Parts: sequence; C-alpha cells; structure tokens
Amino acid sequence: MAVSASQAGFARPLWQRLSRLITSLLSLVVTLVGLLAFTFMLSHLSPVDPVQQIAGDHASEATYAQVRHDLGLDQPVLVQFWRYISHLARGDLGLSHLTNQPVSADLMRTFPATLELATCAMIFAAVFGVTLALLAAWKPGSVMDNVARFISLLGYSVPVFWLGLLGLLLFYAVLHWSAGPGQLDDIWVYTLEPKTGFVLIDSWLSGDPEMFRNALAHLWLPVVILGLLAMAGITRLLRAALLEESSKEYVVLARAKGAGRTRILLRHIFPNVLGTLITVIALSYATLLEGSVLTETVFAWPGVGRYMTNALFSSDVPAILGATLLIGSCFILLNAVADALTWLTDPRTR
Repeated sequence: MAVSASQAGFARPLWQRLSRLITSLLSLVVTLVGLLAFTFMLSHLSPVDPVQQIAGDHASEATYAQVRHDLGLDQPVLVQFWRYISHLARGDLGLSHLTNQPVSADLMRTFPATLELATCAMIFAAVFGVTLALLAAWKPGSVMDNVARFISLLGYSVPVFWLGLLGLLLFYAVLHWSAGPGQLDDIWVYTLEPKTGFVLIDSWLSGDPEMFRNALAHLWLPVVILGLLAMAGITRLLRAALLEESSKEYVVLARAKGAGRTRILLRHIFPNVLGTLITVIALSYATLLEGSVLTETVFAWPGVGRYMTNALFSSDVPAILGATLLIGSCFILLNAVADALTWLTDPRTR
C-alpha cells in the first residue's frame, strides 16, 4: 500500500520526537551512571579508612581483615562498583558513623528542611528577579536598570555566609525582626507533630497560629539571604536576554506600527525568552539545593547542608557520599526537566 505525502509528513515529526526522547533518556542515564562512578571514586580516594573507622585504631590484623572482607574491599574494583550500585538500588547508602543510623534515613529526615528552604528562596528569587529584569529592560539606563544591575552585582560578589551573619546581627540581635537560628523556638520544637516534614505545612496543620507565625519568623531571613544568590542570576541573565531581543527586527516593526513599550515587552519579547527563563530558574533551583550548605550552617537549619557539614568535620564518608549523590541527582533531574519544558514552550528548539 502506498504511503501518501501527508502520512509521511506526519510520521516524520513523530519519529523525530521519539528519537529526541530516547536520546534525552539515554543522556540522563549516562549522566546518572557518571555521578555514581564519581561518588564511588570519591569513596576510594578518601584518606579516611572505612575499615579503621569501624574496627577501631587498636584492632588486630585478623579483625581488620575480617571487617575488610565484610565490606567487600578485598574484591576487584568492578565487583565493588557493582555491589555499590546494587546496594543503591535497594536504597542502602551505608551506615553513618556520626549518627549510627542508615544514611538513607538521615537524608529522608533532613532533605525536607532543605527542600522547604530552597523552594521558598526560589519563589522569592523568581518573583523579584523577573520583576527587576522586566523593569530594567522596560527602560534601559534608568534608575531601575541601575538598581537591577547593582543587586545582581551584590548577589554575585558578597559571600552568602557573610550576609547571613550580618543579617542575624541586624535583624535578630538588634531589630528583633527575625526569630533567629533554627526552624522553631524550643517551646514548639518537641511539640510539633512531623506529618509532612515541612515545618510551615506541619505548623499550619497543627492549628496553632502562634506556631505558624514562629515558623515564618524563623524562615524569612534565611530565605531572603539564600534567594539573593538566585535572584542575582535570574535578573542578570533575563535582563541580557530581554535587551538582546529588543534589538531584533520584529521589535522594530512593532514599534513602527505604534505598539507601546509595555505591550512590546510583555506580548512580543517576553514569550521569546521564556525558554531561557525556565532554564535559568531550574538551574538556580538546583544551585540553591546544593548551595544551601553555608546558609544552613549559619542559621542552624537542620537540612542536608548542615548534615553534610557535620559529616565532613567527622570524616563520615558514607554520609558525605550519600548527600553528594542526592544533591547531584537533584541537579541532573532538574536540568532534564528544564530541557523538556524549554522544548515544549519554545517552538524554535523543535
């Protein structure tokens, strides 16, 4: 049976979409395998001897050899790597020497705090970053444009930990606008029932408005400090993309037809930089998840960042590798989601 030209034309885009999907999935799998290989290599390059950590400094040679055999360290490297992957497939990330608990359980307990902090910071950064970029591109060289450029420079150049310490000094110790470090005051820490792991949601579900307000008072300062980093990147990159689009021919044509500056910016230019904005927001979100280490340390926030810091000081290799693998996986998955959303929203990528 002969295939018509219209059927062939329909089948070609379908095959192209399937080919792109398969390529993206293969790329995602290869990247995840590379991350697994990287963390496995880190465990072998670490100067800390895991056998000595378990057996102790004064263990006999027989005990040392037995522990080494139990850990599988006397096997070939490829066998050890396969064992490492098989344990990960079962959710086994090893035992933390610091907490004496499974690393997977520790990460399940601490990751919601990091996710809550990074998500709120991302919402803050996206709202104010996009607004500043639009105001800067609406009238280049204006006061708002200079303000946007200054905030971008400030967010990139000032260390997050220094801003955190300065914020605690000013808003907690002097002005008393913030409730200080931690997620809740001690009076509510042990009375809150952790239903979801997110303090804002759990305090809201508790029905105690004072607890919810206390959670907000603890949250807003680290959110602003951490969000400034992402807001700087969003403002800078989106402003540059908007100004680049402003010089193209379709914008000149719209101006010649009498379209207003606001209409051109929101109806013509902004939809064409939406793919760039999605990519910037997704990568900024991933950066907040991995860059919250210093912020969580300064504000005593019980998340993955603080957990990793304590593990580093204690030379807790399984905990360090587990946290690294978790944050790296989040970064890879968010990057894949950004590519997919860009492909869906921007016809030029198709």
